[in-house]
Amino acid sequence: MNLLLPGVASAYLLVFARVGTLIMLMPGVGEQTVSPRLRLAFALLVSLVLYPMVRPLLGGTEGIAGPRLIALLFGETIIGLVIGLTVRMVLAALQTAGLVISQQLGLSYAMTVDPTQGGQSAAVGNFLSLLGITLIFAADLHHLAIAGIARSYQVLPPDGVPAFGDALMLAVRAVARGFTLAVQISGPFIAFGILFNLGLGVLSRLMPQLQVFFLAVPASVLIGMLILAGSLGVMMGVFIDDLGRYLGEFVGR
Repeated sequence: MNLLLPGVASAYLLVFARVGTLIMLMPGVGEQTVSPRLRLAFALLVSLVLYPMVRPLLGGTEGIAGPRLIALLFGETIIGLVIGLTVRMVLAALQTAGLVISQQLGLSYAMTVDPTQGGQSAAVGNFLSLLGITLIFAADLHHLAIAGIARSYQVLPPDGVPAFGDALMLAVRAVARGFTLAVQISGPFIAFGILFNLGLGVLSRLMPQLQVFFLAVPASVLIGMLILAGSLGVMMGVFIDDLGRYLGEFVGR
């Protein structure tokens, strides 16, 4: 296969438009801590592997040129963005859960730089995100994501821009799934926050002279850290299982 031929080069470019976009947003591989050159090289390699499978879906090599090539490039990029961003919305459940946990423990002011996406986020959320990425590789979910990239050509063949309604529905479902997952992960801390603040309210009414604030902050942090240490395995297990099922839907499992 000579990639310098015009027909072959244009077909490979179409494959790279979708695969490259998905690789840049892929869980684990698409993090900012991974070198952009490594991600680009990996995207070029995956595109080369998937090219023989995708090539028959593109029709004749001589016909891929001009307006049709531009339309196909635009459609492939949009498909990659839609699928990749929906997976990212589910992955963002860890940051949302970390923010909820930080608020319940009184640690919302503890902000650190997010090494995966940049910017400042809650320290607990950054910890959960880094742990989640580590578990993604440990559970081989990145292999499932690569299989999902190949499966996407069977579900959405390269024949133009996807329907806006379908893309919007997929995005809404991904946001709802990510938020639901975040609430499930942070559920023990939400219950702890409600009971702890209710108890402090009763205590402040029974003993008005007691400085509840100086007692509440260290107590909430200490008890919350104990709850986090005890439930961390269950929390991350729920996240990995849900993400695996979500990626499995793209693979057709």
